[in-house]
Amino acid sequence: MDKQLKPFTKWTGGKRQLLPYLNEWKPKRFNKYYEPFVGGGAFFFELAPEEAIINDLNTELINTYRQIKDNVEDLISNLRIHEAENSKDYYLHIRSADRDGRLEEFTPVQKAARLLYMLRVNFNGLYRVNSKNQFNVPYGRYKNPKILDEELLRTLNDYFNNNNISFFNCDFEEVVASAGVGDFVYFDPPYAPVSATSSFTSYTSAGFGLEEQIRLRDVFKKLDEKGAYVMLSNSSVPLIHELYRDYADKIKIVGANRMINSKADKRGKVDEVIITNY
Repeated sequence: MDKQLKPFTKWTGGKRQLLPYLNEWKPKRFNKYYEPFVGGGAFFFELAPEEAIINDLNTELINTYRQIKDNVEDLISNLRIHEAENSKDYYLHIRSADRDGRLEEFTPVQKAARLLYMLRVNFNGLYRVNSKNQFNVPYGRYKNPKILDEELLRTLNDYFNNNNISFFNCDFEEVVASAGVGDFVYFDPPYAPVSATSSFTSYTSAGFGLEEQIRLRDVFKKLDEKGAYVMLSNSSVPLIHELYRDYADKIKIVGANRMINSKADKRGKVDEVIITNY
């Protein structure tokens, strides 16, 4: 690509800070690229592979990737409306579409525009829903948020349509079933909790608890046996070191700033691991 690709939205747990390490430790050459927990796609866009299988369990997020690929001009038109109308009251009106039944009437393009708009203007660009799957992040305090980046959206549309890029919304194990010799799989799952206050009790509500971490480790091993290149990032906690003890010599510890907490004194460097099988 002539133009630099980059994520079209902020996403909790995004990997921009880890990019120097991920780039340094990626395979020198690989065939197809797989990213089962794509999120904002920082590493995916950095690599810009010609052939990729991209997946996330978040239906709204994957719909947005698909709309950028299939309906970018309609998406831009919808975002222009949000940009013109933006205010706290307007944001709360758009946010409440998942509470009053309007969201069910939205087209896929309208749903994608709603998500992109909310993530541009809400607090810290967070994606967070309650137990009823209703978006509940408050309005942010941005002076002049960039709600619409037409050039980026068209650049991504061009990339998606001129390369063999497929988007899926399914389980991580299912999406890597076709990976084989020489393919590159990057796992960036929901991280194992760092402290007792973020234990698996609250963690499993997001659907990725201890059993899922163990299943992911098993999939990592299966892919290794199939001859794929596998890379995984996670928090540097005893559980993860124990699960991947067979790859102890391939575990690299790096520090990354975590800026999600609203209280500045609760933010700071947290050790993360990058684990490879090569």
